Amino acid sequence: MARVSDCRLTAGSPLTSPFDRRPWLWWLALSGLWALSTAADRLWLALDQRLPAWDQADYLNSAVDHGRALGLLAGGGWPGWEGLLDLSPKIPPLASLVNGTVMAISGQAPDQASWALALWHSLLLVVVACWGRELQGRRFGLLAAALVASAPALTSLRVDYTLDLPVSAASVLALWLLGRWQAPGAGRWPQAIAAALAVTAAILVKQSALLVLVPPCLWAAGRGLAQRGRRLQVLAVLALVLVLVLPWLHHNWITTLGGTERAVVESGAAEGDPSGLGLASLLWYPRLWPSQLGLLTVGVGLGGLALAAWRCRRRLPSLLHQPLRELPPGWPWLLGCGLSGWLLTSLSPNKDPRYFAPVLPLLVLMLSWGWRELGIWLQPRLGRPTAAGLLGLGLLGAAGSTAQQQAQAIERSAGSPAAEVMASLRQRLGKRPATLMLVANTEDLNEHTLTSFGRLAGASVLARRLGQRPQDHEPVLAQSQWLLLATGDQGTRRPAARQLSRRVRSDGRFQMVQRWPWSQGRQLELWQRRPQAGPPQRFDAQFKALSRGLERGAEGLPPLFAAIGPQHQLDPHFLYQRRVEQWARRRLSRRPDDRDALWSLALLEVLRNRPNGAAQWFSRLEQAEPSNPWPGAYRSVVLLADWRACAAGRGLETPSAQSSAAAIRQALRDLSQGLCGQPQALLQLRQSLPAAISAVKAETR
Repeated sequence: MARVSDCRLTAGSPLTSPFDRRPWLWWLALSGLWALSTAADRLWLALDQRLPAWDQADYLNSAVDHGRALGLLAGGGWPGWEGLLDLSPKIPPLASLVNGTVMAISGQAPDQASWALALWHSLLLVVVACWGRELQGRRFGLLAAALVASAPALTSLRVDYTLDLPVSAASVLALWLLGRWQAPGAGRWPQAIAAALAVTAAILVKQSALLVLVPPCLWAAGRGLAQRGRRLQVLAVLALVLVLVLPWLHHNWITTLGGTERAVVESGAAEGDPSGLGLASLLWYPRLWPSQLGLLTVGVGLGGLALAAWRCRRRLPSLLHQPLRELPPGWPWLLGCGLSGWLLTSLSPNKDPRYFAPVLPLLVLMLSWGWRELGIWLQPRLGRPTAAGLLGLGLLGAAGSTAQQQAQAIERSAGSPAAEVMASLRQRLGKRPATLMLVANTEDLNEHTLTSFGRLAGASVLARRLGQRPQDHEPVLAQSQWLLLATGDQGTRRPAARQLSRRVRSDGRFQMVQRWPWSQGRQLELWQRRPQAGPPQRFDAQFKALSRGLERGAEGLPPLFAAIGPQHQLDPHFLYQRRVEQWARRRLSRRPDDRDALWSLALLEVLRNRPNGAAQWFSRLEQAEPSNPWPGAYRSVVLLADWRACAAGRGLETPSAQSSAAAIRQALRDLSQGLCGQPQALLQLRQSLPAAISAVKAETR
């Protein structure tokens, strides 16, 4: 580091270093940093025996789904493009595709699958190091990467199988490349395309990346549109992002919106998190920064920045008046990205320390400037070797403090025998698909955790939890083959769940086949349907009746919704759908206008999220039942869900004798025509929509 006696904000290191003369040394040092941190992570995973909890196991299962769909993992095969998109109904698929690919190499068990996190960690280190190299030189880039590797929050994410590390790495990559493109003197086509691909990748890892990407993207696009040479680039890359994101969004937009509303709004309200931009919301994350980044990292960084401010105290008025002109190139962009990311993440109603992870690398880069400034201040006083040694000791201290925290978090016990339970079932069932019904719901014993172990080695044993409502008990007892019960506290306060356990034990159709010790004196019991009790009841006949009930309009929806949700827990393999489809097609081959078959096939396509196929079956029902107004209404709904508004409005002009059907069809017609470019229809919707809502309420009472 250079000896600086005046107030100069330099853009890079004034002295050359071995890294400048031999760039390969820089990459070697960065690789060594990744290797050391990864070795520490693997040691931690080997010592820690905890099982993946709800979220972690859910992401593991998603990676297995995508790995099997790609044909990389045993137990699956290519399901077609729509089948692949079915696997990511709420969260985009890119991280699961990458993680599933890594599983094909590393293995599917939780610790083996965690090698994917090492891959995402390597991307984060490279991006931070390269960004820092552009800001202040190669040594500064390594310093920033070292601080990222030692940050407690980011270190914990390297062994926590969630999407927070992938979305952080992808988001920081997108911001870095976007900053390179929008910088003065840049704006080349390769930079624009690279930035667009990185932005797309971040969004397709997790849509929460938008919290840190939207303001910088809008800023860069606005500046680009104002420059003739970049205008075409902005439009082209916007089209590229839309082309790459829209297939997933178009296929899953309904479930994505519903899942986001539950995960963000409802969860935030249930947890009592502050919302909006009030003081409590704005300070929610800053109060965590010392623990997330490390007290030493934050203290040294802020101290160095304070020294820099003291040296520049005479120029503070000009710095405050025109900060962007006084800062070195690249720093205004970094500060703007960090500030906007903090504000938008604070605006989210649901708050959690790990949700702030994409902003932490940006804070580390800012604090690294303070570390550098402290080194500059120490050099003339202690000499360059001593100053560098003190900074090195500081880095070791930060890493040691993080290592101590991680060591204290190690759990020596698995918590539950979930792995042993599913291993026993896999041995009993082989590759046959099966469902294990579960009553308990704890961090180390839940449906997601059990499913992750039930799908090892190409098996297909899925765990599902049902029975929290008394009305679910009879379907569970009638259709279940395998159940897992627990003695004592089962992690649920609902009396109905405990009542179901008692009913299974007293029901003569089931027998206990194995038992495992749990914790706190509890035991897990595996129960199986007795052979003499006969096979589990099938849902096929009830499904046909429910689908036929749709011809009565909204009146047939409540019983359908009440039955389908629990059934998809009892039969997560959707075996009933295959049987019903085969039955319906056989019926149609003998009688093309068979109502039971047509309604069943139409409903199957709706449940499978195939709006085009559903519209075709509803059209056939319109022809078979010309006096029934409901097939046309259903056809309009599924076409609207498929973003085909113009086609959705056709055929609704025919008046209906039923007042409720007429009101609903009129509202659907106005909505379709309005979205198809007829603004007067949207004005009519203001009257027809309330009438349709009232009609639906009246039909469903």
